[in-house]
Amino acid sequence: MRLFPSLAACLFAACAAAPLAAQVPCGGTFSSFVQGLEDEAVRRGHDPARANRFFAQARHDPAVIQRDRAQGFFQRDFADFSQRLISQYRLDRGRQNAVKYDPVFDVIERRYGVSRGVLLAFWALETDFGAVQGDFNTLNALVTLSHDCRRPGLFRPQVFAALTLFERGDFSTSTTGAWAGEIGQVQMLPRDILENGVDGDGDGHVRLKTSAPDALMSGGRMLQSLGWRAGEPWLQEIVLPAGLNWADTGLDHTKRVSDWAALGVRGRSGPLGPGNLPASVLLPMGRNGPAFIAYPNFKVFFEWNKSLVYVTTAAYLATRLEGAPVYDMRNPDPGLSGGEMKLLQQKLAARGHDVGGIDGILGAKTRIAVQKEQQRLGMPADSWPTRTLLNRL
Repeated sequence: MRLFPSLAACLFAACAAAPLAAQVPCGGTFSSFVQGLEDEAVRRGHDPARANRFFAQARHDPAVIQRDRAQGFFQRDFADFSQRLISQYRLDRGRQNAVKYDPVFDVIERRYGVSRGVLLAFWALETDFGAVQGDFNTLNALVTLSHDCRRPGLFRPQVFAALTLFERGDFSTSTTGAWAGEIGQVQMLPRDILENGVDGDGDGHVRLKTSAPDALMSGGRMLQSLGWRAGEPWLQEIVLPAGLNWADTGLDHTKRVSDWAALGVRGRSGPLGPGNLPASVLLPMGRNGPAFIAYPNFKVFFEWNKSLVYVTTAAYLATRLEGAPVYDMRNPDPGLSGGEMKLLQQKLAARGHDVGGIDGILGAKTRIAVQKEQQRLGMPADSWPTRTLLNRL
């Protein structure tokens, strides 16, 4: 999502660095680190002259590190986040592009089983349909993030993948994109381009920055490779029955759709999905807020981005682009501010819960910890942290 440049920082796929004994460690002087990467590339079998030309252009970019450390936008709740990102412009353009590229989407659905609303949603949120693709130098971003010791295992493989693309003539050292190294209209990392890039327009090249068919086909192939299940739903708004056991809700709890239906869960604007599918009831703002049922395909969204609020927004937008109504906001209990959320995470961590970091973001681990404490305290265990819970802790 590049309206807020590189909001999708973590990311398409979690990658582990190749196990090489002489791998240069992160940190240290940047010049020594880059030289170490070049030496490693040669040991991997890359052409020495091309590797030298490639790494000679690498520069440290402090702005990348600043952006990596400042992702406070994810602290917003689902309603605020989704309402800011799902504009009428994006809905209208999405529907226009669905018509414009109908033959491309037909091929994607037939070949990869990915519904067009899903790719339209990512295309909208990532780059406003290609209009805002990021202006960070991709090589600098990847090498800078590999040098930084926060997540080197994610970014080092991307550097060598970019080098391979460079050797093939499909990557330039002047290529620009998101601050975290994603490239093109649906924002793919170099390794993902190598593994899933598709020439969708038949010109003999995979150009994700300039060709919408290439970008969409590549995105569809990637989703399939990540486990997308053809012909199945991903997210659906639901109406909750009175007396539902809130401790059964959350993405870490599943029941068959038929079992949820037997408990009184029903679709708000249509029948639930196939009864034999495993599914979870997702309450992004607690039992009094919007309610969804998440099917197996919903988990694939997390391979594109790790933020629950982003994933839920993208999945919901995909349903809107395929005709679903605006969700029922209902009347959720007031949530916590960023500072209060950090305090809550500190209290949860002090009780032995793994919250994944004190960052003020209501992620999956924090939600699980909240639900456990709600159960312990005899509160409705809907995973939505409130000031009442904070005070009781």
